[in-house]
Amino acid sequence: MKLRRDDNVLVIKGRDRGKQGRIQRTFPEDNKVLITGINVVMRHMKPTQALRQAGIIQKELPMQAANVMLVCTHCNLPTRVVTTRLGDGTKARLCGKCKEVIE
Repeated sequence: MKLRRDDNVLVIKGRDRGKQGRIQRTFPEDNKVLITGINVVMRHMKPTQALRQAGIIQKELPMQAANVMLVCTHCNLPTRVVTTRLGDGTKARLCGKCKEVIE
C-alpha cells in the first residue's frame, strides 16, 4: 500500500466523491484506509459498559484504498504515487505529476 497515515487524499469513487480528508489509520491486510470525516454511517447502538449512552451514533468506516488518490503537497493535485530509490539508497515516494518527493 502506497498510502500512509496523515496523508491528504481525495475520494474518487462512492457517495463521498470529491471530498478530501486526512488518513487516520491504514489497514494494509485489507487494503483499506480510515479517513477523517469520510464514509460516515449511522449505527443504532445499545448501551454497554464502554458506551453508556444508547441511540443512533455516527461513525466512520474504512474504505478501499483504490477509491482514494493522494493529493500532492507541492502541486495540490490528486496524483499516483511513484516509488523510487534516491541517490543515497533510500526509498522515497514521488508525485507522478511534478516528480517532487512526498514526505
